[in-house]
Amino acid sequence: MKRALLVGIDEYDSFRRLRGCCGDVRALEPLLQWNEDDEPNFSCVSLTSDRELITRDDLLANLQRLLAPAADVALLYFAGHGYPEQNDVVLTTMDGTEKTPGVPLSQVLALVQQCSVPEVVILLDCCFSGRAGSVPQLGSASATLRSGVSIITAARGDQTAAETAGRGVFATHLEHALKGGAADLLGRVTLAGLYAYLTEMFGPWDQRPTFKANIDRLHELRQIRPDLSRKKLRQLAEIFPESTYHLPLDPSYEPTEQPHDDRHEAEFSLLQAARAVKLVEPVGEDHLYWAAINSKACRLTRLGEHYWTLARQGKL
Repeated sequence: MKRALLVGIDEYDSFRRLRGCCGDVRALEPLLQWNEDDEPNFSCVSLTSDRELITRDDLLANLQRLLAPAADVALLYFAGHGYPEQNDVVLTTMDGTEKTPGVPLSQVLALVQQCSVPEVVILLDCCFSGRAGSVPQLGSASATLRSGVSIITAARGDQTAAETAGRGVFATHLEHALKGGAADLLGRVTLAGLYAYLTEMFGPWDQRPTFKANIDRLHELRQIRPDLSRKKLRQLAEIFPESTYHLPLDPSYEPTEQPHDDRHEAEFSLLQAARAVKLVEPVGEDHLYWAAINSKACRLTRLGEHYWTLARQGKL
């Protein structure tokens, strides 16, 4: 079971109004709720300030529901003001004041530390959210997260998070990443892929996302249609007897040439699909077509060798 709590707060009693947080939540919710093939993903609860009052007590109560037993994965996305406080950042709620802005991240992490949910993902889309990397845990001076916890923040601890055209910049890139921009060859959007995508989208003068995690495997946030199916990857491994093998080609692989060879043409179709995703490359020619016409060869790229190994080890 996978749960997600998405919080977007634009309206505040005592702080400057924001513009994009509610829209960010509405854009992200369906992407987390459903995989691209319409299979269910996270069970989502969304709180937005244009629909309801979100107080400090409300946020805490929903955090406790998110982290209650029975879930395998819990995800928190918070978009709103982040209030800097020593080595902490406070997730500011609608009723927040300078004296009591909202829920400190240290309190959120204390709840995470005590919960039994194996995997917890926190996405902070707020100013100064990078302070998440230095929040003391449960009275300890260490900032080590418990096993299974990951935090991605929109900005460093000394930076603000930008909005543009009525949306948060971080959330817009996050949306595109979940739609497939951060997916690997198998269609998996993992935390590592997500962070790699986000860091590339921000320049050296922009806000810089941060990533802190204590995990022994990659959390999968969403599944999209793969560039090449696992079945085809296994078939590719059967075509190449060794990972470094140079597969001889000839005109019988090309469907426009005579005589036709159905087996070769089927293999060539797979080789062209693998070429499109950088798993196969021609040897001595720029294109597979000419490698076949001129009886040259093709081989696996380094990435192709990696997936060949996975297929041969029964991991695909």
